[in-house]
Amino acid sequence: MPARDAPSLEIDRPFALSADAVASALATGDDGLDAAEAVARQGVVGPNLLPEPKRQPGWLRFLGHFNDTLIFILLGAAAIKAVMGDWLDFWVIMTVAVINAVIGYAQEGRAEKALAGIRGMLSADATVRRAGAWATIPAQDLVPGDVVRLMPGDKVPADVRLVSASQLRIEEAALTGESVPSSKQTDAVADDAGVGDRASMAFSGTIVSAGQGVGIVTATGAHTEIGRIQALVSDAGSLATPLTKQLDRFGKVLTLVILGMAAVMMLIGRYLHQMPFPELISATIGFAVAAIPEGLPALVTITLAIGVQQMARRNAITRKLPAVEALGSVTTVCSDKTGTLTKNEMTVRTMVTPVARYEVSGLGYDPSGEITPAGGRDLAALLAVADLCNDAEVVRADGGGWTLVGEPTEGALKVVAMKGKADAAGARRIDVVPFDSANKFMATLVEAGAEAGGGRAILVKGAPDRILERALTQRGADGSETLDISFWEAAIDDLSGQGLRVLAAARAATRRTEIGVDDLVDLEFLGLWGILDPPRPEAIDAIADCHAAGIRVKMITGDHAGTALAISREMGLVPAAASESSGGGGTPVLTGAELEAMSQDELAKVVQKVDVFARTSPEHKIRIVRALQSHHEVVAMTGDGVNDAPALTRADVGIAMGIKGTEATKEAAEIVLADDNFATIR
Repeated sequence: MPARDAPSLEIDRPFALSADAVASALATGDDGLDAAEAVARQGVVGPNLLPEPKRQPGWLRFLGHFNDTLIFILLGAAAIKAVMGDWLDFWVIMTVAVINAVIGYAQEGRAEKALAGIRGMLSADATVRRAGAWATIPAQDLVPGDVVRLMPGDKVPADVRLVSASQLRIEEAALTGESVPSSKQTDAVADDAGVGDRASMAFSGTIVSAGQGVGIVTATGAHTEIGRIQALVSDAGSLATPLTKQLDRFGKVLTLVILGMAAVMMLIGRYLHQMPFPELISATIGFAVAAIPEGLPALVTITLAIGVQQMARRNAITRKLPAVEALGSVTTVCSDKTGTLTKNEMTVRTMVTPVARYEVSGLGYDPSGEITPAGGRDLAALLAVADLCNDAEVVRADGGGWTLVGEPTEGALKVVAMKGKADAAGARRIDVVPFDSANKFMATLVEAGAEAGGGRAILVKGAPDRILERALTQRGADGSETLDISFWEAAIDDLSGQGLRVLAAARAATRRTEIGVDDLVDLEFLGLWGILDPPRPEAIDAIADCHAAGIRVKMITGDHAGTALAISREMGLVPAAASESSGGGGTPVLTGAELEAMSQDELAKVVQKVDVFARTSPEHKIRIVRALQSHHEVVAMTGDGVNDAPALTRADVGIAMGIKGTEATKEAAEIVLADDNFATIR
């Protein structure tokens, strides 16, 4: 197979092309590439690694910290002291200047460390098909056109266009901000689909949480999505804080005043008092030295260091001293939603059966909470499905908290079953129909324990529309009754309108020993679960405090507009009556697609009116921060995913989550919250 040019190895929007079209464009097939072609292609595109930025020599970066007006004044004062022979003051001043440079040198390099954190997300190995045989090779040897296999627990080694996917779900929260794993399929998606909607793609650095798949590598190294984020971090640049700007202005004004006053003194002394020139020079130098605030830089450093200690006691670790003052000057806080304003622990909030509507208290994976009102057989049947048609486990951690083993949505169902004290009574699973993105449901064949009669039943959970089309009856107060489609459609619309993720449950008695998709017919519909990633209660209070202090809080998330708006209503970011409409006319939500269609000037005109941004990419987050800064806003940005790193670097104050935050995000931030609590920044 002949080697191909570099342009032929770059596929534009592979997610919008069919798998066959991508394979044809990259001249690959079921057997993958042969070794010679792979070597030839690597000679064109290079290894599958993120490039390391060129760094200045350490001595040059150290000297750069003397490039400051106040430091120039100090050095000038030191030179004058040396001329005057006052060596004690000379060494004191030089020590202050050097200490400031050392502190700055030790705390710099956030962008470089953030890039190193992003590079650390890449996979080390990949399972690839070369010349018709599967082999494990270093991921850095992958090239466009390679056929790779993805299995549960794998880290995706490059950007991959999927050609087959079986129940494949991939954890993309660090890249997209999505709070649940993304279901993958092989059909092409729209040309303008955002990263979170590209279901036909698997992206480098993300993790396979379930299922398996095979795909064609479409991009490696710097050309991957994570490579684009690395480039954004490199190009984002950081801004001077309000304090450093004020000190710089003060230094320049002070320099001009001292020079002006010295000139006036010389003129007066020479022409009014006829002072001897040597005596006049000595007096002028003495005035200049007395006017220079040699202790100011040291005083500022000590004051900020005290602030750092006080913040550390409140679980806010400050990585750059001026951030202490900058945080107090913030006028707008831009916050990621998942894991920052919310717990990133899916929770059942509402349940609906044909008999009643039930509300569930408690947050996250802690099973303490209540279901009100008390339910009967209808609720027991719904909770049985939540418990038995489920592969997740919620276990108590060493620290006394609760952790999830499995998928977040299934964890939410397991927890609500625990809250309702669902009793499996010795039930055992006989067979299972695993969740599949094509069917959008899961089913288990369960045999009850001897105490419950030992009967068998098929338990099903999944997308409401898929369950409804397979149901014949529903579980009423007095047993089975005719399915009321209009009632359930209204209930689904109501829950969805609240930003809840809606799942449905059904069952059917059976004597089968095994089940398949075709057996899931004539089901008895049991009810609905409304699930969300709940807001942190302390974050709601913190937002209210910010508003009371005149600080705007804006949510920037990769989630859908409806979910983002529902959470923002609950948190007090937008009025309760706000609609999902968007477009910039004072309306509450702006989506990534709409933002993409705007110029930077158009975005700047509406950015202060919009408090919720949905389906956003890393580029969108940087544009939002820059648009706010164009109005002279002092912007703080909080986040935990690698997709937040570029905006954290660009913001006046970058704030990362210390527990669930990625290394790239923490290295890009000035402040790290050790407790992942948004309220800590109050």
